[in-house]
Amino acid sequence: MTAPLPEPTPVSQPYWDALREHRILIQYSPSTGRYVFYPRTLAPGTLADDLEWREIDGAGTLYTYTVARRPTGPPWTQKLPQLLAVVEWDVGPRVSTELVDVDPDDIRIGMRVSPVFCDEAGITLLRYRPAND
Repeated sequence: MTAPLPEPTPVSQPYWDALREHRILIQYSPSTGRYVFYPRTLAPGTLADDLEWREIDGAGTLYTYTVARRPTGPPWTQKLPQLLAVVEWDVGPRVSTELVDVDPDDIRIGMRVSPVFCDEAGITLLRYRPAND
């Protein structure tokens, strides 16, 4: 069984297109002066329709994580442990992701992380590894 993959929508398509190019684009609201993630049509809080796409470097800090030593579903039986994480980007928003290239015992909340672009079955997924600071 193969793992399910994201299905881009018209609203999220710029995000997925940028990932395919190994870049990260997220939305920014000039009226609130804040970056926004997940992709949407109106700015949260104000419902302003001023969202624009801006490139970020993707650097961030590990906000939280879990080590799944049992499969979270049949497609992940052979991919253990799963290192599920939430990364807080330096520009503000948080993104759900997966950690790679790290031993589970070395993971620490607050550690600096950098993006990894994983090309899989026609889509690019954004994952994170410990930063080389």
